[in-house]
Order: sequence, then structure tokens, then C-alpha cells
Amino acid sequence: MHTIKHKRALITRVHRVRGQIEAIEHALAEERGCEAVVQLIASARGAINALAAEVVCEHLANHVSAPRMPATDRARASAELETVIRQLVG
Repeated sequence: MHTIKHKRALITRVHRVRGQIEAIEHALAEERGCEAVVQLIASARGAINALAAEVVCEHLANHVSAPRMPATDRARASAELETVIRQLVG
């Protein structure tokens, strides 16, 4: 995977997600209202989805639609992408 190219940006996203998860933990510990906790959960889920989309799009651009890659490699990359998408949705 060519995520090395965007490694810093991806790690920054992971740090944000970690902060959001910690915010959920603190909200629960402080017994904040359900609405506030659910809002934090939704934000964290959105951040995770955005991170996953970034990795999937990079895989697509660098492996599936890369014109210079041999057809067998692109086919394998397509199958990997299909597996990943099924895991994300399922």
C-alpha cells in the first residue's frame, strides 16, 4: 500500500480519532447526558469513516486504476479493495 506518501496526514487523523474516543470516555465518566455522548460517538464514527475512505481511495488510485501496473496486479488490487469495502460495510 502506498500510504507512506501520506503517512503524516493519516497519523494526524488517527490522533484526532484517539482524542475523540477519549472525549467519549470522559463524557461517560462525567455522566454527561445521552445526547452529548451520542454526538461524540457520531463524530468519532465520522472521523473513522473519513480515515477509511482516505486509505481506500489511495489504494484505488495507486493500485486499481494505475495504468502502468500489470493487469494481474490490478486484478489482485481490485479483489483486495472488494474485500476491504465488504469489511467496512459489513
